[in-house]
Amino acid sequence: MSSPIQITVSPVSGYRHLSTFIKLPRRLYDGLPGYVPPLDMEERDLLSPRKSAFYDHGFGCYFLAWRNGVPVGRISAQIDALVLQQPGPRTGFFGALDTVDPECVAPLLHAAETWLKTRQIERIRGPWSLNSNGQSGLMVEGQNEAPMIGTPWHPAMLGDAVEKAGYARAIDLLSYRMETGPAAEQANQLPPRLRDRMGNIRMRGLRMDHINEDAEILRDIYNDAWADTWGNVPLTQREVQGLLKALKPILRSEQYVLAEVDGEPAAIALVVPNMFDVAGDLGGAPSPLGWLQLGTRVARHEFTSARVVLLGVRKKYLGTALRAMLPALIIDELMRRGHALPYRRIELGWVLESHEGLRALIERIAPKPYKRHRMYEKQLA
Repeated sequence: MSSPIQITVSPVSGYRHLSTFIKLPRRLYDGLPGYVPPLDMEERDLLSPRKSAFYDHGFGCYFLAWRNGVPVGRISAQIDALVLQQPGPRTGFFGALDTVDPECVAPLLHAAETWLKTRQIERIRGPWSLNSNGQSGLMVEGQNEAPMIGTPWHPAMLGDAVEKAGYARAIDLLSYRMETGPAAEQANQLPPRLRDRMGNIRMRGLRMDHINEDAEILRDIYNDAWADTWGNVPLTQREVQGLLKALKPILRSEQYVLAEVDGEPAAIALVVPNMFDVAGDLGGAPSPLGWLQLGTRVARHEFTSARVVLLGVRKKYLGTALRAMLPALIIDELMRRGHALPYRRIELGWVLESHEGLRALIERIAPKPYKRHRMYEKQLA
């Protein structure tokens, strides 16, 4: 007979266990201050091997921790073929780490490490669900702030438990909250006629009748801008086209900001409405009436906040005045478009703490990050 405190970890097998894995965080965290469950549907799109674009170029294994037949924690271990093509140690990931029991953390991480080591992985990093183009980091600050789409929530104790299991902090990802309105516009005010002095710069939005073409422009600029950045995995065509296709019911032209210099795409930003604004009070699995309410709210675009999920400037502008000013021009454009969109807050998120130039630009408007997610790593013997 098992001890009451014994924890066992086993791989997920079959639809029923996968469903348990996907729904577990909202069951574990229900009632904790600051936690608002995402829709199970969104989590399934993120993690299901049949739905997630990650599995086009990666593979993984999910694990559940059990105590006396009750699931008390979860973790994923995954390998991305695109990452194995990069120089350096063979790196694999862990992700989807969720529990309220510190005793679960070391056994879960050990299961992920063992799975990766049998596949000749030399270094483990995470948490990512499932790579850097999905949900990133373990929340170490901001648990009581308003929830934001695509941003994982974790209890405060979880970071310490990961470090006690032998993991070192690799880097922090910072999120800033930018209030829209006259005060923010004043804080971001650019010198008069700056655009004229910078050359022939044109801003445009998303062309809904050319969505795949604009998706490819976004992918091309983003991959060029962030190549060789810590932890970066290039976006694939399916990933970005799938993102825009999934967002199409809630996407407006103004949420896509493309800066063209002399007629050539130079910088990009994509703003995504915060689904928690319209679904946060409905739970992870809404009732039929809840789904009807959700559909009505989405149709009316009853969002009050949004998140910048992709932002990049082509590398060809490194060392030029344009490299420094294009992000400022894009933020200025977002402010201008704020008059046509209902968002009172825009999150600029997952800024690498080492990216001092971008941080300095953002901190003119939002002096301090309001959420912090931490990445960890460990060498595997």
